[in-house]
Amino acid sequence: MEWKKFTLETTTEAVDLVGEVLMENGITGFELEDNRGLSQKDKEAMFIDILPEMSDDGKARIIFYMDMDTPEDEEKETLSNIMKGIDELKDFVDVGDVKIMDSITREQDWVNKWKEFFKPFTVDDILIRPTWEKVDNENDYKMVIKIDPGTAFGTGLHETTQLCIRQLRKYLKGGETILDAGCGSGILSIVGKKMGAGYTLGVDIDERAVDASCENVKENSVDENIEFITGNIIGEDEIKDRVGYDKYDIVVANILADVIVPLSEVIAPHMKKGGLFITSGIINTKEQDVVDAINSNSELEIEEITRQNDWVNVTARKV
Repeated sequence: MEWKKFTLETTTEAVDLVGEVLMENGITGFELEDNRGLSQKDKEAMFIDILPEMSDDGKARIIFYMDMDTPEDEEKETLSNIMKGIDELKDFVDVGDVKIMDSITREQDWVNKWKEFFKPFTVDDILIRPTWEKVDNENDYKMVIKIDPGTAFGTGLHETTQLCIRQLRKYLKGGETILDAGCGSGILSIVGKKMGAGYTLGVDIDERAVDASCENVKENSVDENIEFITGNIIGEDEIKDRVGYDKYDIVVANILADVIVPLSEVIAPHMKKGGLFITSGIINTKEQDVVDAINSNSELEIEEITRQNDWVNVTARKV
């Protein structure tokens, strides 16, 4: 199968914000190329002894794809909206010249290419590794999570997932009922189960994410008292009913700020009184939007806000 490949030229300073614009316009998977060096922590997490020398020139390329069958007017509208969104960033960050070039590529050239860059890494004393790689000292870690996201979002490497993992560790005591809203690869559901959660339900609008989550829970031997369903908890009454009401001790949502805002309006009925709403996927420029949305819900009260680089976690409690 052939795909149209788009290469967007920008700056290393702007890649997180530009990536947010892409996701807001339906581009949920993309590759990043730059020459930024790795920190010592990054090197240790990647389990690599010798790394290539890299000199950051401030330039970055973001590569994304569209189906060749995408209608021309839909493609033009998407690209136009992306450029408009990036143009709005110019007041906050140097986005560079911003050029988008297109070419044709075959599916096998890119679907699995990202696997070259997904290496084992740690979140504190938790080891997260691809299912296709082994780590000799696995027994040295308190927990090992094996992930094959497929085409779903979520290897655990992103700051937002790490923020959620740390919040789960902080608040999980054992036996809690968890709702993973926007489960992606299922990584947060798996972490929750391994930390002692009771029944867990994952929901995602993407059937491929649900499939990946089901495979990953089996790979991690946590497939008891855990389910995944396809649907939209924000707008589908049938899914709301299936999820259930007054049921969850913890709801975790690692998605996008623009999804968390409407989710904040409807999530409280599904939570137990005193339950926690752990959110991330929030770029710092949209932190206030999420805070305002949660504050506008009289059933929710912000417990704390944590940050990692440009990304934010907002944790709220049902009062």
